[in-house]
Amino acid sequence: MSSAEAWSDPVRLRRYRERVFAERRGLRAAFTDPAGSQRQVLTDLLEFNAGTEYGKRHGFARIRTLDEYRGAVPVQTYADLEPWIERAAAGERNVLTADHPAVFFTSSGSTGAHKKIPVTPRFMRTTFFPFYYAAWAPLIEHFPEVLESPGAVLNLKHDPVAAPPTTASGRPHVGASQVDFGSAFGEPLSAEPGTGAPWATLPVPVAADRHAEKMYLRLRLAVESDVRCVIGINPAMVAALPYQLNLWWPRIVREVRDGTLGGLPHRAPDPARAAELERLAERHGTVRPCHVWPRMRALFCWTTGVASLYLPRLREEYGPGVVALPAPVAASEGPVGVALDRHGRAGSLVANAAVYEFADADRDLGPDTATLRPHELEPDRDYHVVFSHVGGLYRYAVGDVVRVVDHQDGVPRLEYAGRANRSDHAGERLRDAQVTRALHGALDATGLELRNVACRVAGAPHRSPGYEFAVAPRTPWCPEESERFTDLLDRALQRQSADYRTARGRGRLAAPTLLRLDPDAFLRDWQARVESGIRPTQVKDRLFRQDPQEWARLTGQGPEGHGTAAP
Repeated sequence: MSSAEAWSDPVRLRRYRERVFAERRGLRAAFTDPAGSQRQVLTDLLEFNAGTEYGKRHGFARIRTLDEYRGAVPVQTYADLEPWIERAAAGERNVLTADHPAVFFTSSGSTGAHKKIPVTPRFMRTTFFPFYYAAWAPLIEHFPEVLESPGAVLNLKHDPVAAPPTTASGRPHVGASQVDFGSAFGEPLSAEPGTGAPWATLPVPVAADRHAEKMYLRLRLAVESDVRCVIGINPAMVAALPYQLNLWWPRIVREVRDGTLGGLPHRAPDPARAAELERLAERHGTVRPCHVWPRMRALFCWTTGVASLYLPRLREEYGPGVVALPAPVAASEGPVGVALDRHGRAGSLVANAAVYEFADADRDLGPDTATLRPHELEPDRDYHVVFSHVGGLYRYAVGDVVRVVDHQDGVPRLEYAGRANRSDHAGERLRDAQVTRALHGALDATGLELRNVACRVAGAPHRSPGYEFAVAPRTPWCPEESERFTDLLDRALQRQSADYRTARGRGRLAAPTLLRLDPDAFLRDWQARVESGIRPTQVKDRLFRQDPQEWARLTGQGPEGHGTAAP
């Protein structure tokens, strides 16, 4: 049965809904005794992997409690585990896990190198699939029409590959969105909404690394469907779609009229739909998703971090009343939180998936960092995430920071707050989350809006270095507004970070400056990176951009800081 046939099969759809809601009930059941669930996960990973080389070296067979586990295993990063992972990727067995990895997920590290995250069948059964299915529950519960037809969902992250790259042992080394979980792990129900759409498997040849062309081809096909939901996970992909519609509109209309796809014959010409699409552009002067798909209902993506600055207005481009549902707080390495209701930002800790520890986000993580258990977390505080699971990651600092929204049903609800890396030029130690909250404060106080933002530390003759913020205003800002915004931003940063306040007070940092770009600057930059061969799922919003070449590409500035920014 093809994917399109599967998503049209009433029996399959009924079984899929049942599985989704059953997994959500299972997660909620774990909340009745979250501490017991955590003990059970720890016991399982220790017993299952006690005979591995890593388990023997760290005495897994003798460990009974979390405190003993903390004493035996240090907090560690990917770099610490990389030698072990590389051995597994080369085909050596029983290194980190007793279960042989079937796939290695790819994930971009802070250096830009691609990680190899081991993915075992046991990990998928006990850690991944429960949260993965449950994550779709709010969408299909409240917007059941998204499953009415295979073409009702435009899944931007779905990107199957016929010949995936492999590790030295021949195992696929791909993104999670490129894995067929049915074939790899015997989970035929695991195909996401949108994977049965006419554009899910492209019917014309296109090179695997031509990501922009693949996005074009999917949009070209999708304009002829009644799309109700867009799945992006990475919100930058959702933000790029309206820009791409306008960028490619003449080509899309021409191909609809001619019945071609990528210049090749595809189906019968449709001059009526082409004429309708042309009228949309003429009537509105631009093309928005809500014009093309007037019955759009929902977006599914991360809603926090930098995206929280632009998503409310972006959502309007998709249609009045369109809801943005938060994608899970998760990484390629494993899950952290999943939204079980329609909360706009937060997800409940997946208490039965991994052993979770947390540390104050304002402190540096080290091998001996003291950690907190889930019940010890305080609302409105930021924390590093450290988790352990049966798939071979032990006390693993994933590099993400979460913010505690509240505690519900016995577990914390968490929102993604940003990456753990800091900008630290003069001891200011600024984190993504602190800058994002400061930006929110300055925008709220002035009534201004922006489409994206980035910053760097820049020097100038005869003055201390200071933060330069490149912003793409949604509508033009006058000089007085820009000046007030910059002043309020400086004050907000000082409230968010004592270290920044000290650096400013002692003259180590000058006041921030503002560089206003044109509204599409960040979208052009995103598109250029995708056209360079980077997978769209990995081209994410990045607040701190210290690389001179990247800054020049974004802003149009030359090496000395002079450029073509919009007034």
